[in-house]
Amino acid sequence: MDRRFAGFPAGELRYISVPDLFFTGLAPLVDHLAEMKVILHLIWLRQRSGKQVVTLEELSTDETLLASLRVLGDDPMQQLQEGLRRAEQHGAVLHASVKSSHGLHEIYALNSAEGQRAMEQVRRGQLGVERVVVVERPAAPPRPNIFQLYEDNIGLISPLLADELREAEATYPAEWIEEAFRIAVENNVRKWRYIQAILEGWATRGRQDRTTTRGGDREKRWYTDEEFERFFKH
Repeated sequence: MDRRFAGFPAGELRYISVPDLFFTGLAPLVDHLAEMKVILHLIWLRQRSGKQVVTLEELSTDETLLASLRVLGDDPMQQLQEGLRRAEQHGAVLHASVKSSHGLHEIYALNSAEGQRAMEQVRRGQLGVERVVVVERPAAPPRPNIFQLYEDNIGLISPLLADELREAEATYPAEWIEEAFRIAVENNVRKWRYIQAILEGWATRGRQDRTTTRGGDREKRWYTDEEFERFFKH
């Protein structure tokens, strides 16, 4: 099956920073695709969630990373371990084995000043493996909250907007919020005011389930009424 990336959507996108030295000093040493993917994923994890150190258990249950490694054709766990081994060999990643009441754990960190300090804390016992977080594979993925939906579909969240998002999450059912974001994406109107107007409209006039409604043209027109037309200006 031929799959293609749909492209980066319009509007503000969330970015991560990659040091210039990655391209001039590290990239010329990387000679394995799994290694490159693992290094980039660790950079992404550090900036997205503030993680300086991670366990092999945690990486082995990271579906985003595993999906990236799975396309290489072999067992993704084998690719993960090979990528980590090569990254450590090239000096991109730091590694330590730590014992706890649960057994032996493999800990990894980017070879940065912050990563070095965190790994030293791990080796001294100042940062126990329980605090690094040993995770179990979840039975089912959790529903995305409104902040995740906004960042994935629209862009960065300002402090003022965060308050509005919290209020909306407390006011409307989760399925309403997900559906409103889906409509905004389908209509290519990636604006919070448009999503908010849909939610307010459902709250005042009622919400009709799109999966059980016939006459899609009439329903689509409901969203492009005069009160919503201002949101379609690009």
